Amino acid sequence: MMNENDKTEILEPVETAAANVAEARGGVDGRKRPKWLPPLVAAVCAVILVVAGIIGWNAYSGAKLAEAKEACVTAADTVRNNANEYNALLNGDAADAAAVKAEQVKDSKTVESLGKELKASAPEYEGCVAENAQGLDAATVKLNEQADWYETHEKSLSKAVRAVAESKAAKRLDDAKTNLTAKLDEASKLLADSDGKVADNATRDALSNAIDAANGLKDGNDPAKIDGARKTLEDAINGVNASVQAKTDADAQAAAAAAAAAQAQAQAQSTYSGVSSYSGGAYRRTEGSTSGSNTYRGTTSGGSGPAAASAPKPNLNGAYGCGNSCTGKDDGYYHH
Repeated sequence: MMNENDKTEILEPVETAAANVAEARGGVDGRKRPKWLPPLVAAVCAVILVVAGIIGWNAYSGAKLAEAKEACVTAADTVRNNANEYNALLNGDAADAAAVKAEQVKDSKTVESLGKELKASAPEYEGCVAENAQGLDAATVKLNEQADWYETHEKSLSKAVRAVAESKAAKRLDDAKTNLTAKLDEASKLLADSDGKVADNATRDALSNAIDAANGLKDGNDPAKIDGARKTLEDAINGVNASVQAKTDADAQAAAAAAAAAQAQAQAQSTYSGVSSYSGGAYRRTEGSTSGSNTYRGTTSGGSGPAAASAPKPNLNGAYGCGNSCTGKDDGYYHH
């Protein structure tokens, strides 16, 4: 007999994976599982897969949507920046260049080219308004095209504006040189013609200096300096002309004064003045003054005696005869 200490503990068998498989197939004891169990397991697995797929798809779609949104926003920012640069040019330098006329530039084609650039129609901005990745991707493509349009036209418009500005500057330089050359010809001729004809010769010196300075600038490329030289020439020319006129006026006044003096002298010499006298049996009147006296000598140089005494007495009272109003004096003359 065995006592309690000698009893061996009987252990339950350990269930293994193989046993589980066997149980799933019908059990170790040969019993079969219910027929509905495998479809249920499959359905549960399918549901798990569907749920996992949905979760995975949602995660993928969310990431794709976020990526599409980010790309669209970046494209929209690029469009706004490019559009702002284009509009700043359009409303600034391009507007100023558009006011330039064809006659103000050396090449009128530059004005025509600018006009064509200004007629370009800018695209209409729409932004990122789609709610799904596909719509956002399409918006991104369109926004990128708009960004390219603004960038391209900003460059072409800038080129057209620059061409007008350069052509205008070239025209101004040509005009400045032409005007200076014409003024130089005028100044050189005046300098030669005014020699000895000015009231102040310092004006001719100033003109000569202005001519020298202008000759040094006429082939330059700075229209402002060339115009300044022309203005200096004009001032010097005006100074010489004024000096020539001053001398002309002074000479005319001197000539008039000399003529007046000569006329006065001639008039003084031709003024009537004199004295009438009778001597030697003849009556004579000599000019001395307009209030001269008429005199008659009683004796004549032609003889004496009764013949002389009986000679007729001349009228010395203005009409060469004083009638009975003439009386004799001791001086031998008859006085009225």
